[in-house]
Amino acid sequence: VQLQASGGGLVQPGGSLRLSCTFSGRTFNNYSMGWFRRAPGKEREFVGAISRSGGSTYYEDSVKGRFTISRDNVKNTVYLQMDSLKSEDTAVYYCAAKRTILTHVPTIEGGYDYWGQGTLVTVSS
Repeated sequence: VQLQASGGGLVQPGGSLRLSCTFSGRTFNNYSMGWFRRAPGKEREFVGAISRSGGSTYYEDSVKGRFTISRDNVKNTVYLQMDSLKSEDTAVYYCAAKRTILTHVPTIEGGYDYWGQGTLVTVSS
């Protein structure tokens, strides 16, 4: 499995950004997908995740209502729409994949087997 994250950049507080993660190498809809981030000086943390079908999503409390995860199982891509961005959202964002059964969706770093290279999001005026 190969994951390629993109879409990071510099955005002002209150702005929006959409990250994409392209999946290849296996059958995409057999995998739950997650987004994580590592802020400067901090450990990597869970942001959100989505089930194989896209029917279930999970979010870390600080991003609920601001971030939205979606996936396109035809394009083999998962998205992270980030709105109302804050300076504390500044981090390197990683996508991750886990082959799962039924509706299981991991929400911890150790629950994922494959990782993308990360894309930097900087929220600053």
